Amino acid sequence: MPVRATRRGPQRTSLDGRRADVLVCGASFAGLAVARELADAGADVLVVDRYEIGERATSACAAPTPWLHAMGVAGAIRQELETMTFATPHGRVRYRLPWSWSAFDYRDLCRRLWAQCGDARFETAKVDGRAGAPGAGAPAEIEVATDRGTLRAPLVVDALGWRRVLAAAHYQPPDAPLSRGLEVHPRRAAPGGESLDVWIERGLVRRGYAWRVPAGGEARIGVGSYVPADHVRAPTEALAGRLGEPAERWQGNWFPHRLRSATQDGVFCAGDSAGHCFPLSGEGIRTAFYFGIACGRELRRVLAAEASRAEALARYEAFHDRHAPAFRRALALQRLIPALPPRALTALLHALRPQPVIDRAFGWYLDQAHPSFAV
Repeated sequence: MPVRATRRGPQRTSLDGRRADVLVCGASFAGLAVARELADAGADVLVVDRYEIGERATSACAAPTPWLHAMGVAGAIRQELETMTFATPHGRVRYRLPWSWSAFDYRDLCRRLWAQCGDARFETAKVDGRAGAPGAGAPAEIEVATDRGTLRAPLVVDALGWRRVLAAAHYQPPDAPLSRGLEVHPRRAAPGGESLDVWIERGLVRRGYAWRVPAGGEARIGVGSYVPADHVRAPTEALAGRLGEPAERWQGNWFPHRLRSATQDGVFCAGDSAGHCFPLSGEGIRTAFYFGIACGRELRRVLAAEASRAEALARYEAFHDRHAPAFRRALALQRLIPALPPRALTALLHALRPQPVIDRAFGWYLDQAHPSFAV
């Protein structure tokens, strides 16, 4: 596991009492998208995270290629994947998508995003929660407790992931609506494979799926379970063994499969903190970009004195709510597909093979957070 970059002992400096116009808690996809949107806004933007920017990846790091181009981070792409393969115990089908996926280097992508964040400042600090009593409302300046002291800002973003640290009540697995994923990253002597492969096999995972993402010099092989109580280490090792790859370089995380409110007590929430992870696929990178940009645009309106914080919170919550029907449909599919008899699921996958059907289905999927929103 990565070592925290926060300075310790004599080298450690206090941040107690530090003030900013905007405080972004979390420096992964959502937090960096917010900060990027605030570049050149003429504001003091402070981003804090427990780890250095790009230090700790927590996903398979693949996203729709058009989104990576729209965000100006295509240079971080390690391999483009133009097809997806779905396999069940009774068959296998390959689809050519109307758009491609790309596997990318997490550290490189985060640094490229940060380079677009203008004069924003960054500090390593572990965010512990709101300072003061939970649920105390939304004062003019919100105080955030960290292990380096209390920070203050009138505009605060929680982009800290599924834990939603600045909320009054925290999620805790296995009771929360969270999925769990675990993967290995075996190194490859040469790039291998050209498809993003998905297995839907109850013998591997009762309710969930497994994947292999070729990424240039490595493969990312893992298993995700929609049932947080089900362990995924053994099936991950089994899949790696089946593919002839060593189970090495592990990483894993929880990820939400249900939306939460996008604001709470004056704080904006983006990414996994607000449940911005698409059910069924478990894809949360482009949705973190998408909602992070929307959040950043509302913050810009406040900084430009075009709206109050209360108005920006209301507009952002309404934007979030307009996407709830699509998330509910995907959650219904997440519940339905693992319950289908395997032969029926195989027949359904084959029925989707005609290219016009694939184009329409995957076009709808991309439309739910379209890359045109970024430009």
